[in-house]
Amino acid sequence: MAAQEQFETDVIPTSAGDLKITFLGHGSLMLAFNGKKIYVDPFSRVADYSKLPEADVILITHEHHDHLDLQALASVRTERTVVVLTETCARQVEGGIVMQNGDVHIVNGMHVEAVPAYNLVHKRENGQPFHPKGVGNGYIMTFGDKRVYVAGDTENIAEMKRLQGIDCAFLPMNLPYTMTPEMVADAAKALQPNILYPYHYGDTDTSKLEELLREEKGIEVRIRKMA
Repeated sequence: MAAQEQFETDVIPTSAGDLKITFLGHGSLMLAFNGKKIYVDPFSRVADYSKLPEADVILITHEHHDHLDLQALASVRTERTVVVLTETCARQVEGGIVMQNGDVHIVNGMHVEAVPAYNLVHKRENGQPFHPKGVGNGYIMTFGDKRVYVAGDTENIAEMKRLQGIDCAFLPMNLPYTMTPEMVADAAKALQPNILYPYHYGDTDTSKLEELLREEKGIEVRIRKMA
């Protein structure tokens, strides 16, 4: 457990016990709930996963190398680990559960929803979106009475704004690939999460987001080391 001391952690009380969130960095999270460890997008650049606890569940949002890192995945995956991933990721990883946008599964006792994650505005030089529609997932995980939304690499798309009952939201702010602070603020105003974590934000100035949401008294913006 000593390897985790370098990372920030938050504890979110739920009706079924405390949810502990460890902020590994970039798009990578480790969640602990009722004795289970859940990883999102493990990435070797931010942590030595060989020193972290074995995974009960791993969620992979899409196939880009900083989200689908085969070395990090292998370090925490065991025979009993359930891996949830996209169809594109399944071409590189065997034995996982493929979830499409809109799918709902009970994964190792946890309710998981896969939701769309894609770009409309930010595109490559050839005109293709950095994250095309229908390829990547965001995930909503339910812990007791709390719904935690990890958006993956996306913009403030219409499907995101229609989500209901989000208690804790992780929204990406890594330019030019995901959202500007203005886009994140727009999404947050629609989602109205109790807690908003900008994550995977690279060099983007997080203070801009705080300023944009200063008047939104129902949304607590928490800045953690998730560059």
